[in-house]
Amino acid sequence: MRIAIDAMGGDHAPSQIVLGALQAAKEWPDTHLLLVGDTQQIEAAMGGNKPSNVEIIHTDDVIGPDDEPVRAVRRKKGASMVVAGNLVREGKAAAMLSAGNTGALMTTGLLIVGRIEGIERPALAPMLPTMDDVGMLALDLGANMDAKPEHLLQYAIMGSIYRTKVHGMSNPRVGLLNVGTEAMKGNELTKAAFELLQNAPINFIGNVESRDVLLRNCDVLICDGFAGNIMLKSMEGTATVVMRSVRDALTSSLLTKIAALLVKPKLQSLRAKMDYKEHGAGPLLGVNGLVLKCHGSSNDVAVKNAVGKARIAIQNKLVESIATEFSRK
Repeated sequence: MRIAIDAMGGDHAPSQIVLGALQAAKEWPDTHLLLVGDTQQIEAAMGGNKPSNVEIIHTDDVIGPDDEPVRAVRRKKGASMVVAGNLVREGKAAAMLSAGNTGALMTTGLLIVGRIEGIERPALAPMLPTMDDVGMLALDLGANMDAKPEHLLQYAIMGSIYRTKVHGMSNPRVGLLNVGTEAMKGNELTKAAFELLQNAPINFIGNVESRDVLLRNCDVLICDGFAGNIMLKSMEGTATVVMRSVRDALTSSLLTKIAALLVKPKLQSLRAKMDYKEHGAGPLLGVNGLVLKCHGSSNDVAVKNAVGKARIAIQNKLVESIATEFSRK
């Protein structure tokens, strides 16, 4: 099993990316990791520790966070992200992961790896935290700002397959993000999508509201990229503000500092529930290869967990299962 890692993508690259890869290499010695990026920087981050199942593929260029995605992918042929994508396209790696420029990774998936036949729009599908620790798969959360009802139908089918293959759910519940639970609520997109989802080969439970997402009112949440990305950023911002407010309240006086010591374990548990690092990465579903997007601030733990998620998807033939499903249509 060979997995390509964009060692130069992300806020803490290459140090945290490399450290995470080293942890993954130790945890899963049967997995061969291809670290794509500047050899000198990668070796420095390794600190002389290079396991036999880790290989460095040198590249001179990097796609930065401010680069225009399509232009960067087309012009920077030697960028670490593009080279990693080519390794997947050429069958030299079963998967790739990157914490770099999200738009560029979407473009790499489309232009370099390519779409699965029958899929019109690939979707970004990260896991959202839930209070029961199970998590909710949500798609699309930013790959496409506009969507048609047919695209939401494809998202639902791909999301169901992902939950079954990667998380072992036998009959995952699929919900459509909407402003109300009634069947006729929403705009033209959600109304049309509702009818399609009712007749799809999935366990569709109807419309769901964003206020219930943290309670895991479904296992797969379907939405267009515009609404989904706004929901995601709102959740991230709310979590940050709440945790900061709790911290300030518990450190405002000597009495509250003493109280903070008593509730510290519970607060740490709550923070862990909301921590993206536990989920590692979200797949770009619909491309003809396994492409995983890590959070831009990913540390070594997140990278290691992303490798673990990639291993499960590869072992359970996620991409092949999606391709087979859509070849029947």
